[in-house]
Amino acid sequence: MRISEILDRKGTQVATIRPDATLHDVLRELEQGGFGSLVVSTDGRTIEGIVTERDLVRVLAQRGASALDGDVRSTMTASVVTCGRDATVDEVMGMMTNSRFRHVPVVEDGVLAGIISIGDVVKSTIDELAVKAESLESYVTGTY
Repeated sequence: MRISEILDRKGTQVATIRPDATLHDVLRELEQGGFGSLVVSTDGRTIEGIVTERDLVRVLAQRGASALDGDVRSTMTASVVTCGRDATVDEVMGMMTNSRFRHVPVVEDGVLAGIISIGDVVKSTIDELAVKAESLESYVTGTY
């Protein structure tokens, strides 16, 4: 299965935040939207970084609550791993597993085109396995 198929089902909207926003703003956006990460972007099209729940936990543990007054730029991950719409779910799952992150922005022609979470990857894998199991059952029982 390709990442494009997941995006076709879930949509391409991506929650973004400006690099000069505060970490208080990040907390509010994550909570209100039910997100696990925000892509950092000034224009909503180019990726400048990503900020995640893990980033917030780390900065709070290191610097305390006063860190929330800092800007996103100071906490975001600037080196963002991305994928294209033509990447396979297996490729993205491997990237997530090997690098231990849970969100991968999708880029098409240099522009932010969506985001894939570990939940999206797991759901698509389960759906694909269910179809295969159903096909095998039909084959074995002769009801295909």
